[in-house]
Amino acid sequence: MKILNQINLNDIQALVIDMDGVLWRGDTPLPGLIEFFDFLQNHAIDFVLATNNASKTPAQFLEKLARFGVRVGSEHILTSSLATAAYLQQDYKDGAKVYVVGQAGLRQALTQAGFMVLPDSSQPVDVVVAGIDFELTYETVQHAALLIQDGARFIGTNGDLTFPIEGGRSVPGAGSILAFIQAATGVKPLTIGKPERFMFDLAMQKMNSTPEHTATLGDRLETDILGGQRAGLKTIMVLTGVDNEDAIIQKGVVPDAIFDGIDELTQHWSELAR
Repeated sequence: MKILNQINLNDIQALVIDMDGVLWRGDTPLPGLIEFFDFLQNHAIDFVLATNNASKTPAQFLEKLARFGVRVGSEHILTSSLATAAYLQQDYKDGAKVYVVGQAGLRQALTQAGFMVLPDSSQPVDVVVAGIDFELTYETVQHAALLIQDGARFIGTNGDLTFPIEGGRSVPGAGSILAFIQAATGVKPLTIGKPERFMFDLAMQKMNSTPEHTATLGDRLETDILGGQRAGLKTIMVLTGVDNEDAIIQKGVVPDAIFDGIDELTQHWSELAR
């Protein structure tokens, strides 16, 4: 554990917590998962599990947590899909047409927000929304490119170039798909998820918290930590995901505190709370 800047964990009343690389890697829970959530509950620390992973629905994340022995309510889940839908609701009315490059989590969020999801490029849409798609086909990207060339707005759920899996490895993420479409159209997407401030503000709104008493907990410097800094939050990094301490120098993003994992964070926080 390293405290790099002034941070008092006892001042933290709410957490914006990343999932992949923080709570688990792939289908493997990380050490101390149950104890971490027990600590938050016992000390009345509110939290939102905020992930850039747009592939899954909130119910799928809840089911995964339950398999690992952790039960939380749907009000604690915020995906970049939900954030994207909330952002678009500010600019478009019910029934606005969208084309989706993505999976069930993104399609469900947009449909439940009142958007009409169209299957192809046979008719114009207002927005092309792209996120991670583990079943991506050339045809899907082709439809997106044609619609954007015809004037559709280009929105990305997030810009993560990679996605962490077991064994310390990574696979292409949503940002890689956005880059594919951008290369084909010459149009840069507006991204909604971390590190953009909108998602952090939405999380704090759900918790009715303020930046002074809220911290972000994540594994990726250019999303979790940079985004938290942009929103005025304290920032806590764990080394169980994408970035390590060497990356801090390389990327120039410095968190307030670094822990080996949530198990070490829980232990340190428990000692302070006694």
